[in-house]
Amino acid sequence: MPLATLRDCFGLLVAGPAPLALDGSVVAGLPPRMVALDELRDLLLAGSCPQAVRDAVWAVVIRRSRRYGGPWTVGAAGMALPALHAVCARLGGYSDLDRADVQAEVLTGFLEAAATVRLDLPRIAVRLRWAAYRAGLALTVQQREAPRPDLDLFQTVAAAETVQSETVQSGPEQVLTDAVAAGVLTDAEADLIAATRLDDLPISAWAARHATAPRQASRLRERAERRLLHHLTGPAAPSQAPRPPAGEPSRRPHPPAGFAGSLPPTDEPARAVARALA
Repeated sequence: MPLATLRDCFGLLVAGPAPLALDGSVVAGLPPRMVALDELRDLLLAGSCPQAVRDAVWAVVIRRSRRYGGPWTVGAAGMALPALHAVCARLGGYSDLDRADVQAEVLTGFLEAAATVRLDLPRIAVRLRWAAYRAGLALTVQQREAPRPDLDLFQTVAAAETVQSETVQSGPEQVLTDAVAAGVLTDAEADLIAATRLDDLPISAWAARHATAPRQASRLRERAERRLLHHLTGPAAPSQAPRPPAGEPSRRPHPPAGFAGSLPPTDEPARAVARALA
């Protein structure tokens, strides 16, 4: 945690025989000796400490932080630790942000203010605290106003996509696939219907691909379509398709590109199949 790290670093600075200290003689109202910064912090927090002494001490510490950086910047932040902890505790009740993020933002706000705060105005420590609070508050407000995912919306979209997927799967191609699985059509018959009815492939082209006479392919398609129509509109028990002749190719149906629009106007069995599939 950022403030825990700051506490440890500050503790090292004020420990040992030569702690980071301020000569009390430079500020009226302090003991005329070297005062370690942790002791100096406790003196400033005492209710009996005059505001003028607080401002004078903070002005010296902030000037040294700006001039020397490093230890004095850590020392200034360490002296403000009680205030920074109080700010973080107050902000923690208004958001579910990670405590480390809040502490880091509050500490950053304090350090940025320490580099720019006016030292000729009273209540330096109060203005530094408010700067730290505003930084943390800005992060909290940003988190609270950020858009959040609507779980109900995601579930609705997922359900709609599932319905759409099921609708797509129940199209003409799926009907032909189910007819093959039910034994109503052979693979070759389903492929013939899909290629010539759905993909607008001329039956002569399909016959050439499969080394079959166009007339034989046409009769094969007519018988298959009548059987499919009976399966779709007749009794529930499907009729069994005849086994394909020896050497007849066996393929799965092509993807649909359209169905009823490709049928000749005089092909009534095929049109009936199209209406059943629709």
